Amino acid sequence: MKLELNLAKLYTLLNDLFPDDEDFWWQLSMEERGHAALLQQEKKQPQPLPFFPENLLADDLPALMAANERILGLIEQYKQLAPSRKEAFQTALELELAAGEAHFQDFLDTPSLSPSVAIFKQLNQDDRDHAERIREYMKDNGMA
Repeated sequence: MKLELNLAKLYTLLNDLFPDDEDFWWQLSMEERGHAALLQQEKKQPQPLPFFPENLLADDLPALMAANERILGLIEQYKQLAPSRKEAFQTALELELAAGEAHFQDFLDTPSLSPSVAIFKQLNQDDRDHAERIREYMKDNGMA
């Protein structure tokens, strides 16, 4: 959940730094907050069976911790010195392809195993693969 919240913070900052792309960054930020909220809510709910299947939770805790540290570092760095527009998008793409976010996308792409999982996926149906959307946006806006 920290990964999603930290990405949301980064995307909110990029929203503020790049007015021409603010709608794009705002949408990603809200979706990351939504992921975190759903994970938090399900974590609090009593479940007859484990809600979180193996393919949702990243196995590599050190990689998740490193990703979180990197994101927090980027937030501080970008507050001091804004990246170029292209650098911002390239960095976001790299982060979306990192361990935790890739696991989340893999989870959304697998068949539903329980009613809770089906509900979770339904709530995320409009949230397509962020990495793919970033690539498309970069291409459509001359940054590819």
